[in-house]
Formats: sequence, structure tokens, C-alpha cells
Amino acid sequence: MSYKATYKTSLLQPENFWLQQANELSWYKKPSIGISKNTKDLHQWFEDGLLNMSYLCLDNHVNKGNGNDIALIYDSPLTNTIQKYSYYELTSLVSKFAGGLISQGIKKGDTVIIYMPMIPQSVIAMLACARIGAIHSVVFGGFAAHELALRIDDCQPKAIITATFGIEINKVILYQPLVEEAIKESTFKPPITILYKRTHDEPIILKEAIDYETLLNNSSHVEPIPLTSTDSLYILYTSGTTGKPKGVLRDIGSYATALKFSMTHIYNIHAGEVFFAASDLGWVVGHSFIVYGPLIQGSSTILYEGKPIKTPDSGAFWRIIQEHSVKTLFTAPTAIRAIKKEDPYGKCFYKYNTSSIQSIFLAGERCDPTTYQWIKTIFNKPVIDHWWQTESGWPMLGIMTGIEALAEKPGSAGLPICGYDIKVLDEDGNEVENGKIGLISVKLPLPPGCLTTLWNNDKGFVSSYLSLLPGYYTTGDEGYKDIDGYFFILGRVDDVINVAGHRLSTGEMEEIIASHDCIAECAVVGIQDELRGQRPIAFVVLKDFQIKTEMELEKELTKLIREKIGGIACFKNSIQVSRLPKTRSGKILRKTLRDIADHTLKNIPSTIEDCTVIDEIKEKLSERILK
Repeated sequence: MSYKATYKTSLLQPENFWLQQANELSWYKKPSIGISKNTKDLHQWFEDGLLNMSYLCLDNHVNKGNGNDIALIYDSPLTNTIQKYSYYELTSLVSKFAGGLISQGIKKGDTVIIYMPMIPQSVIAMLACARIGAIHSVVFGGFAAHELALRIDDCQPKAIITATFGIEINKVILYQPLVEEAIKESTFKPPITILYKRTHDEPIILKEAIDYETLLNNSSHVEPIPLTSTDSLYILYTSGTTGKPKGVLRDIGSYATALKFSMTHIYNIHAGEVFFAASDLGWVVGHSFIVYGPLIQGSSTILYEGKPIKTPDSGAFWRIIQEHSVKTLFTAPTAIRAIKKEDPYGKCFYKYNTSSIQSIFLAGERCDPTTYQWIKTIFNKPVIDHWWQTESGWPMLGIMTGIEALAEKPGSAGLPICGYDIKVLDEDGNEVENGKIGLISVKLPLPPGCLTTLWNNDKGFVSSYLSLLPGYYTTGDEGYKDIDGYFFILGRVDDVINVAGHRLSTGEMEEIIASHDCIAECAVVGIQDELRGQRPIAFVVLKDFQIKTEMELEKELTKLIREKIGGIACFKNSIQVSRLPKTRSGKILRKTLRDIADHTLKNIPSTIEDCTVIDEIKEKLSERILK
């Protein structure tokens, strides 16, 4: 079937469509019920099915005779390590560590925080929790102690699994003091701490911590336990507007169904092929497409401990593609921009044989057309910018390469993925004309794989996502649809600014500014203006070896915006900075930039990768009188 026909079927016959997709999994008991509602009147999928995520990812492949296939490739230029685990080896390690968790009294329904770096032991811990029905919550290793404390108090874990340290470029982050401080600050005190020592000579400072390796070696193998489809697999925290993190709750059966569907029909990855998601386990991409998705499919997944640049150079990704014969790369536009900035002519790229690559998928933020064209020119393969959220768990917009290799459009996140009935609505819930900007919304019920609710906060789930436009899930993003049905995501609702009554997209302005030859990266935000309400300013990072005075560049960018958008934009200021504030996944913290410019920044976001950039921007702004 074509994409159009398959997508139409998914909307007209959702229960039959998804029950057929669920049949692709190895259930203990196949579901007969598609969608239903629970006692809290929230939608759920496959309520009468029984399965186990760890079994799907591991034992299932061993039982089929594929135990010698490579499951996990750990590639760490930071430690000069490459280590491969077959499905048989990974199954053995996970089953033993699961036995260790049981020996400590951890059981189905208990919560476990995993606070570890990008190492195989993190993946083993996730899969071991899934094996026994414990609900894991992965928190970035090295995340601030206060933020870890908030998560401890919210999910009240039976155990914390951590490591002695993580490694960044040119620095080591000690985890034990952070965990100790977080436990001291939290009201709830986790009764169990399990510590993995990355080297044998490290002291254990966490009181009564259990040694990871000792626990593993002294434990017995355990079989995966049958769980209901609607049982919870994990909690993944995302930023909340109140400062309290929101715990997105994911079930097992519908999530596994959606991931299996994604690997086959979106990414076109099959058993025995290599998938490289250059992300972190702490993000939804790490859960869905470093761990669970590729392993359900029986493919090989790469766990990369490094950065796109400076490990050791901007050819890091291309080396991995060559060395491991990667078929599909999934990364963020910010990673491509970083590589482009350091290697604008692709000299590092041409050192490697990347012929194994069939497609590149980008997500995490909108990919500007300039960056898209650069990577497209370098690779000369499909480059697909697709869009989804922590809440959805898997893609909502994209090109489904496993069904039909439709054309990409620069600047567009593609077409709706099967199961997602996506509309562009005005504030009254009416669908707007093609080309008009509106609220990106998804008609209920959501397809399998999406969040079922928020952890211990059903009321917050409804108020955050379901109450603004009744009958729809509100994504919080604005954009438009073109005449061909392709969607263009312009950014969060608060990234669309109002200048003297004109609603203008900062994403569009960023696209225009990024087209300037000198610009490597930029962010446009709306700042307070006494006359106009808001007006835009740009923060720009220059390409290496570009020399242009700030005032000269500002005039050129102002002229560009005036030519492309008009004087109504009231664009006058661009601020040259060495880098932009970002989260660990590479998302630019635009609200933080706006708050700095408006002198309203109260707290530095917990998700920021490097706090020192804030001081640099504050100092830079103090030197400028904004017109």
C-alpha cells in the first residue's frame, strides 16, 4: 500500500489497524481489545494483552536462533573503547542484574531512578527493570542535585542506580557527591543505592551503597515476568511551567507496538541492520531509539559516549558510520550545525566511507533550510526532518521511508505519521486554511505509544494537554500546512511573537538570518517593547574564520529581514555571541535568552548544558544599548 492509503486506513479503522500492528510482537497473550478507557476515563490500548518489554528486546531473538547477532555497540571515544554485545550476552547480563534487583526486594510496580552516563550498564539497568516490572526513571547523569532531588520526591524510588563518574570533553563529573547531596535535600530517602565503579580504585562515599558488579556476579538469572499491556514501563520527566517537573508515564504494550511500527515503516530498519541514534539515554530518543525500538526489531543499536565534534574532531559521526556500517543516522539539527561550523567544506566527511548510510533523520528542533541543504549536499541521500515530543514517544510527522520514499521539503517536518490525525487550529478550535499559522493539535484518541498520563497527576495531564481545545491533544507548537499536506513547525506557541498586532514567527526570521554566509547558528526571540508590545532580536554565532564587525553584520541582517518580511518586523538588533544556551539534547533555550534580554531571568534552567554561557550573554548585552 502507498503512504496515502496506509495513513487513511489508520484513521478510518484505528482499532483494526493497530491490532494488526500489535500482532507483529511476541505476546504471552495477544490482545483482542484495541482501544478502551480506564477507570479514570483516560484512553488505553490493548488492555487484555500480556507481554514483557525485556523479553521482546532480548529473549525473543535468542529463542529465534539469533542470539549471536550484535545487539549493542558501545562506542566511547572519550575512553577509547569499542565493545560489542550479542543478544545472547546482553540477555545474560540483564537477566542476572534483574535477579540482583529482586534480591534487594525490588518488585513489580516499584520505581527505580537510573542516574548514569552513556555506558552499557545503564542499558542493562533499564532492561532489568523492565524484566521484573519495576518502573524506571532515567535521569541524566550529572544533572544538578536539586533537580535529582525533585525527581526523587516525585517518584519516590525504591532504589537509585548510579555510577562513580561521567565523562565530558576535557572534564570528569563525579556523580557520588551529587547523589549524596540530592538524597540529603529530598524529603523521601531511597532505601537502596547501587553504584557502578567505572575504575577499580575509586572510593565509595555513598553510605551503604551496593557494588553493581558484586550484585551482578552474585545473582541468579531470572526469567521475564508477564505484564499487562497497560502496566507502566517508565517515567520520563520533562519541564513543567510551574518549575515542578512533569513525569510522562509510558505503558508497555502500546509503546512496543508503536516502536516496532516505527522501526519498520518510518526508519526502514530491519533485523541485523545498524541504527545510530546520536542522543542520550536521558531523553525520549534514548529510550525509544537507542534502547527499546532497535532491540525490539532485532537490529544493532549504537550507544555513543561522545559529542559530534571534538571527539576528536568533526568527523566523529562519519567515523562511526564507516566503522559500524550504519544504515540510518538519527541526530539533532544542532549537531549538524556544530559539525558545519567546524568543517564547513566537509573535509573530515570525505575522509570516511559512509556509503552504508541510506537516510538521515533529524529531530529535536526545527531544521533550518540552510543546515538541511548543507547536510543534503554532503551526503546526497534522503535527509528527513521529522517532529515529535517526549509526550508522544515516537514520531508524529515525518516521511515514512519504509512505506514510500516521498520527497522531502526543506523547512518542513513532513507528513502525518499513521495514527496521528493532525490539524492546524485557531484559538477557537476551528481548522485554518492551508498556509495560515495555527495551533498544531492532534485529534483524540491518540495512537499507541503516546503518554498515558502524568505520574500521579491525572488532573495535570488533562489540564496541560487536553483542556485547551476539547477533543484534541494540544502540542504547544504552532505551524502551518501547505497545499500538499506537508507541515511546517515554527516553534512553541510562545516563540510566535506579536509585534504591534502582527503575529510573526521567530522561526521564519531564524531561517532568513541563517541564510547569511557568516552565520553558523542563530536564535531569534521577542523582547518587551513599550511601543509595540514585542519586537525581535537575534543572537548569532559566526562561522569559524568569519570576521565582520557587530554593527556591520547587524545592518546586513536588518536589511535581510526587511526584504523578506518587511518593516513590520521592527528588527534592528543582532548580538554576536560565541555560543547559544542549550539543553543537553541540543535544544536552544530561547525563553532563557528572552528572559536575559528582558532582565527577568530568575532561575537558570535545570536542563542547560553549560551555565557559563549565561554570564557571557549577560555581559554582552550589558555592553549594548538596544535600539
